[in-house]
Amino acid sequence: MRKRVAFVIGLAGALVVSGCSDSEDPGPPIDGPGLAAAISTDAVVGDLEQLERIATENGGNRAAGTPGYDASVDYVVGQLEDAGFDVETPEFDVEAFSATTQTLQVAGRDIPVQALTYSPATPAGGLAARLVPVPSDDTPGCEVTDYDGLDAAGAVVLVDRGSCPFVQKQQVAAERGAAAVLVANNEDADLAAGTLGERDEVRIPTAGISKADGAALRQGGDVTLTLDTRIEITKSRNVITQTKTGSSGNVVMVGAHLDSVPEGPGINDDGSGVAVLLETARRLGAKPNVDNAVRFAFWGAEEIGLQGSEAYVNGLDDAARADIAMYLNFDMVGSPNAGFLAYDGDNSGKAGDGPGPEGSAGIERTFEAILLQLGISPDGTAFDGRSDYGPFIAVGIPAGGLFTGADEDKTADQAAKWGGQADAAFDPNYHKTRDTLANVDRQALAISAEAIGYGIGHYAQSIGGPNGVPAAGDARTSARADAGK
Repeated sequence: MRKRVAFVIGLAGALVVSGCSDSEDPGPPIDGPGLAAAISTDAVVGDLEQLERIATENGGNRAAGTPGYDASVDYVVGQLEDAGFDVETPEFDVEAFSATTQTLQVAGRDIPVQALTYSPATPAGGLAARLVPVPSDDTPGCEVTDYDGLDAAGAVVLVDRGSCPFVQKQQVAAERGAAAVLVANNEDADLAAGTLGERDEVRIPTAGISKADGAALRQGGDVTLTLDTRIEITKSRNVITQTKTGSSGNVVMVGAHLDSVPEGPGINDDGSGVAVLLETARRLGAKPNVDNAVRFAFWGAEEIGLQGSEAYVNGLDDAARADIAMYLNFDMVGSPNAGFLAYDGDNSGKAGDGPGPEGSAGIERTFEAILLQLGISPDGTAFDGRSDYGPFIAVGIPAGGLFTGADEDKTADQAAKWGGQADAAFDPNYHKTRDTLANVDRQALAISAEAIGYGIGHYAQSIGGPNGVPAAGDARTSARADAGK
């Protein structure tokens, strides 16, 4: 059994009390150690059981726009209201992407292909063109120079998955005159549930194929690609609640996405984050003795382009954005081949687009310190735009959080210090039917829950100090002045 350690990175000695009491006495102050100690992994697992039940009863998933998602919203709202919170479920427009015909023919042979979300359709009758493979390197298809010496004009280009978002590969190919893009997976599976992010960033048809098919197509030749795609506007909901105590001008906002992909129940991705935040909210209570208000968000439509969090951030005026001191994101915290990763707020790993907004580096240090005291030596993970912190950092709000890994491979060094299998995905069930409770790593989930509770409790009492974020007022306004420019 892992020994609980004494936390010393910020506040110490205070006790945690449940927020379910009817007493007006707020009780002793809540801090990181107390909140961490109060969180029950069994309760977290209980929430995951309920989310899996909901998926099972609703076609096997909890995707945006489905009865499974609506039932997930109802469950989360019920849990929060039972804990004394006032809950809102603001509605937002969702751009629902669908693809009917999806075919790829090479020399008379049909190859399985799947359009990436928001891919434009090919011309009626399909696109017949040369296939031009782009050489594989550390940044396949991510840079214009990857096309040096290639005639991509009018061609369907083949690039490997990895290093940069799909939308970047598509934009670079379009700049070189390509007519369409095929992205070959970097693991032994079909490339499913990939997205180009946002419709206004999309230029040419883009689809995914398996690693094996990508390797087979590297000899080039002629192909015919047919993608019949469309976008319809529907509705979805976020779930938002906030403690009734603590400064509303220094809000510590925390979030996890509530939707799954259509392919599976989404229990690690991201039922795990949802369940940990639900249990944190129950232990914190609606009226905790804290200096800073804590706002919980359970996002809709993350899996189809961060649409819930983006609608929320875009709907805030300048004053409401300024009230948010930080945003903490928890997306996948029980991966079966788990890593222990903190968002790289200072970009020391040189894998992101640069440091996060001022204060993000301090958030990273806080979570690193927590994990170190739990006996875990963490690594950084880049701000790569793949989860709901994206809209927040785009407007200058500092962000951070924890992550146990998705479809990236665990390195040999990481396996040596954390256990698990090297050269295998952190979560081999990512975006698949196998993303079930049976495939959640309970120890990783427990460690994550403890660390998340500590981090939230810590910042609920203080956003200052060397690992803090800019204070409300001139310091915060100045720090965010150039965001989005």
